Amino acid sequence: MLLDSITPQVPDIVYPKPLIHRALMTRTTLHSVILILLTTLSAQAACYADYKAKKDSGQLQLHYGVVQVSDASCRSPDRVEREVRQKIARGGWSLLNVLSVFDESGLEQRKASASDFFLRF
Repeated sequence: MLLDSITPQVPDIVYPKPLIHRALMTRTTLHSVILILLTTLSAQAACYADYKAKKDSGQLQLHYGVVQVSDASCRSPDRVEREVRQKIARGGWSLLNVLSVFDESGLEQRKASASDFFLRF
């Protein structure tokens, strides 16, 4: 207790960083954020689903098709099914089932089979 009264209490002194240092840190931070955003955007590949659908307007019609789905839907089978169902319903079709979900690398092998219904909706 005697030492406390003898030792003066000196507040910590914080010196401002030089202007150049702050400018470099701001630029580095900005570049880091841009790099992270670009990496994230390029990592999100397009997402596609192939499906079977039917239309019953007096005569039953069936088709196999390929449709692009949103990245948000791509992560959930229920959301993929809902999105495909909504897209093909615009053309009067009813979804039978979603066969698979894939990226751009699976497009070419499905193009001939999907024919008129390749990325139609």
